[in-house]
Amino acid sequence: PNKAGSVGAACGRWLESYIATSRNERGQKLAAQRVRAYIEPFFGHMLVERVSREDVRSFRLWLESRFTLSASSVVHILSDVRCLFHWCEDAGLVERSPFPRRILPRLQEQPLDRLTDEEAAQVAALEAPYGFVCRLALGTGLRWGELCRAQASDVKRVRVAGSGDEQRYLEVAHTKSKRVRRVPLSPELADELRGRVGRLVPYATGSPGSFATRVRRLTGIEDFHVHRMRRSCACSWLERGGSLAALQ
Repeated sequence: PNKAGSVGAACGRWLESYIATSRNERGQKLAAQRVRAYIEPFFGHMLVERVSREDVRSFRLWLESRFTLSASSVVHILSDVRCLFHWCEDAGLVERSPFPRRILPRLQEQPLDRLTDEEAAQVAALEAPYGFVCRLALGTGLRWGELCRAQASDVKRVRVAGSGDEQRYLEVAHTKSKRVRRVPLSPELADELRGRVGRLVPYATGSPGSFATRVRRLTGIEDFHVHRMRRSCACSWLERGGSLAALQ
């Protein structure tokens, strides 16, 4: 087959143009790994214009029979295949993407892995600096990278319309979605941030794993990990009557 029109060649262009400009570094590495391990071995030799819906269905069966993959991993790989062929359509390589409907595996809903109220109170009560980091994470729902990049200068003020009160919020500029987020701060957390300078979290070069290990030792919460605080923040917001749209 014509190598210039093959799926393998299209994968290279997709990674270099679309993926390189739409995903962060980790997302780029994951997409490249999925191309090497799964997409190119199955589709690479095929002409893009000859790939059919049945080929994509066969690809799913091939993934599930040849590899030991979780349902969520299969979903991620198929989602990249869908993205690839939609890009091929946008780039004019095919008239219409061959990706069929209703091909993604159904994922069983899992209970949200959050801290209990007692566990949240326990990590928030730790001595500095661990307790402060946990209170900031529980109060803002920031990812670990966002916590480590947060600066005292990111704390902003805004006047509440119709009153003389001020609302403080944390402006998060470097986000996973590349959109600026403005996270409201509780009065207690805003007071705790008052007077701080520089980085809010003293773990700019540390890993979330080492921080979580230390918290587990101090609290005895054996399954603690940093991302559970983000989920706990989201659940608390909804339980207090906050809207899902505002949370998103």
